[in-house]
Amino acid sequence: MARMSADERRESVIRAAVHEFARGGYYGTSTEAIAKRVGVSQPYLFRLFPNKLAIFLAAAERCLQETRQVFATASEGLYGEEATRAMANAYTRLIAEDPDKLQMQLQMYVTVAAAEAAGDHELGELVRQGWLELWDTVHVPFGDDVKETTTFMAYGMLINTLAAMGFPPEHRVWQGLYPEAQVNGRLEK
Repeated sequence: MARMSADERRESVIRAAVHEFARGGYYGTSTEAIAKRVGVSQPYLFRLFPNKLAIFLAAAERCLQETRQVFATASEGLYGEEATRAMANAYTRLIAEDPDKLQMQLQMYVTVAAAEAAGDHELGELVRQGWLELWDTVHVPFGDDVKETTTFMAYGMLINTLAAMGFPPEHRVWQGLYPEAQVNGRLEK
């Protein structure tokens, strides 16, 4: 079996970190758990990343980047209502097929709030920048209409909340959303 390069191993660590942090959050996840998932020692992990925060930042950045890419790909060449449907459906598929994406997003928000309350702004700056890039990505297909972008992002956060709480697709709380956005926990209807 061929040995992995440092870049390949780093990529493995980021994927494992997204999974582990999605499940346990920043404070509830040990670097030992991440190293174990990747199959490396903790000292090797710290050769790839200087500390736990750097691993979390890489995982958060990856999560935001992949979500942006989903929106950009889905909305390519579309505008208005067509873009809304395409992005909503693509996002619903993303969180249905990879529940870690939703959980990681939620963990990012909780971790940023805790860090900000403690006076640490590094994580918040990165997550806010990533979120602004996400905003900008969906803003373009809405013809730079701030109200449409705000509405879309607000519905996305509602979908996150309902999906995280596991509301079944037939529940009344889903009424008013696109039928395609109705999810059963993590499963698209």
